[in-house]
Amino acid sequence: MKASDADILIIPGYTNSGPGHWQSRWQAKLSTARRVEQAEWTKPVREDWIARIAEEVNASTRPVVLVAHSLGVPSAIHAIPHFRKRVAGAFLVAPPEVTNPDIRPKHLMTFGPYPRDPLPFPSITVASRSDPFGSYDHADDIASCWGSFLVDAGEAGHINAESGHGPWPEGTMVFAQFLSRLSV
Repeated sequence: MKASDADILIIPGYTNSGPGHWQSRWQAKLSTARRVEQAEWTKPVREDWIARIAEEVNASTRPVVLVAHSLGVPSAIHAIPHFRKRVAGAFLVAPPEVTNPDIRPKHLMTFGPYPRDPLPFPSITVASRSDPFGSYDHADDIASCWGSFLVDAGEAGHINAESGHGPWPEGTMVFAQFLSRLSV
């Protein structure tokens, strides 16, 4: 599959992805990419975020590829039962441990626990060994449950602009290879 064959849905996490974030850069470069806008980025409500993602998937005219980061990951996973349109695949980056009582702000725990059923489409989960919001072991566990291919990003922090992953060329290459293996 080529990027032009899909509706690429950019699903940011808590507080959105700023202009220097790799998600924003990808959105600007990929003609078929659009961001799932949330009404409230700083006080997320699980049901609202899930509904917005499902609405965007169901409004798509081409097969969908989800590109979720951080809190966007559990939001996208929880939205799956509400999808009426075909999702070709998901690229899931830096999944937070939303059941960890040390997570801040605390209301992010309302996005847990993650469903542990296998995903109904191919996926890649990219995780860092130094993510302050989620351990690599946690990402390995949920990726295994989902049947998702786990990519070890090394000591990459939260894989965002603050951790030096604005352009994120390695992620671009992994995403391009993932897309090329998806069917139209």
